[in-house]
Amino acid sequence: MEFSPIILTSLSLLLLLFAALIAPLFIRSQRFLIHIVFSLAAIACLVEAAAGAWVVGNNLTCKLILPIGLPNLPFHLRLDPLSGFFLATIGLLGFFVAIYSLGYVKGFLGKRSVTSLVIFYSLFMAGMFLVVLADDAFFFLVSWEIMAASSYFLVMFEDEHAENRKAAFLYLVVAHIGAIAILLSFGVMAGLASGFESFNGYTFDAMRATQFPAGWASLAFLLAFFGFAAKAGIIPLHVWLPEAHPVAPSNVSALMSGVMLKTAIYGIVRVTFDLIKIFPWWWGAIVLILGLISAVMGVLYALMQHDLKRLLAYHSVENIGIILIGIGLAMIFTSFKLPVLAALALIAGLYHTLNHAMFKGLLFMGAGAILHATKERNMEEMGGLIHKMPWTASLFLIGCISISALPPFNGFVSEWLTFQAFLLTPSLPNPLLNLLIPLGAALLALAAALAAACFVKAYGVTFLGRWRGHNPLNPPLLRGTKGVVEVDWFMRIGMMLPAVACLGLGVFPTFFIQWMDI
Repeated sequence: MEFSPIILTSLSLLLLLFAALIAPLFIRSQRFLIHIVFSLAAIACLVEAAAGAWVVGNNLTCKLILPIGLPNLPFHLRLDPLSGFFLATIGLLGFFVAIYSLGYVKGFLGKRSVTSLVIFYSLFMAGMFLVVLADDAFFFLVSWEIMAASSYFLVMFEDEHAENRKAAFLYLVVAHIGAIAILLSFGVMAGLASGFESFNGYTFDAMRATQFPAGWASLAFLLAFFGFAAKAGIIPLHVWLPEAHPVAPSNVSALMSGVMLKTAIYGIVRVTFDLIKIFPWWWGAIVLILGLISAVMGVLYALMQHDLKRLLAYHSVENIGIILIGIGLAMIFTSFKLPVLAALALIAGLYHTLNHAMFKGLLFMGAGAILHATKERNMEEMGGLIHKMPWTASLFLIGCISISALPPFNGFVSEWLTFQAFLLTPSLPNPLLNLLIPLGAALLALAAALAAACFVKAYGVTFLGRWRGHNPLNPPLLRGTKGVVEVDWFMRIGMMLPAVACLGLGVFPTFFIQWMDI
């Protein structure tokens, strides 16, 4: 068999599974366990990112059939530019978070065993990679369940708290409602692809080769969009997200918000633009409207939060909305045969997917550093941390500027491209869309302005002024932040790398957009 990037990705997946399997052997050597598992995870993620980037840059498509699964239903893997882009995004943030975790997870030593954390962390990473590599409905759903189940146990890690158990249960319920909808969507497409006479239609290649009747295609799209929207946290299916992200370990929160939500974006793009291909304008209008609602409502909810991690969770709703705005516009332009504008809008949505992974991963890691040092999530109980945690304060500031879409950082570029897609839209042969397009541009501008205001508040209340808290590490007689110290170098480096990425993606967007020509 000729060596190809998909072989490399398969080997790195085996490395993650190996890390999960050996973890119980080191149950009595927790510190060594942390080092070995997260080092292996960092290597695997870096390999996955490199393989994905290579495939995108060289416009390759690689396939592999694994002789496992049910009889006559082998697993199919496919690494093409679309899956390569998401593989690179997941792998890059996964590499950063693995380095961060080498320091962060040590905070649990002496309090609880971290064996379950490292096992499900490895399976979680493997599940996300497999989702974007799967090339048949059966393997996709198996991978989706691996990702969902492992992330459920990660949210449940500190299960002595009722808040964690409630959040994990809510997440599990919503995730499986969404999974059922995705299963039904694939069932519709697979049945039509095989003529309802065999199981051969379960492969994505069979679906690609099928021209679906309009009614059945719409049913398949609506089911898939509902299922993926539940995972992405799109309003009104967002209820699990602000509950689960704050209570999960912060390294897990960074991955859930930064890249797990993007597997749903991948699913929407894969089903719409690759498996179905031909669609009416109203599909895009639904995606655009729900994206606008999520963007505006997400940031409004965030403005009302005092819990730093909950605030960041609501901003995930906002940014997923911005990504969907780009995808919805691309679908509308495609339906009206406007390929240049469709490409611009899709690039805007995908570039924001990458950008959000970087700055939201950075912000959740920064929030984890604050929680690690102060044992506090309530911003009103903080203040003055810039004096004790200058590294964290500086890096968190970069994340705040990036998510606020201010130049020269990455958030500005992708949101500006989305604005350009709105502003360059010609008159369309539909009065509803001609009303929706300028309204959408105005709502996007409103969301961007409110996001900037929200992070001025978040940064100022957390890092500036004086300490206002009652941290048990700081007895009242000591006052201030005397018991607070900066985090270790593993955590600092884990935050520095996405901060550099935020700057690089903002200063050199042309290079990355040319690379993304998928």
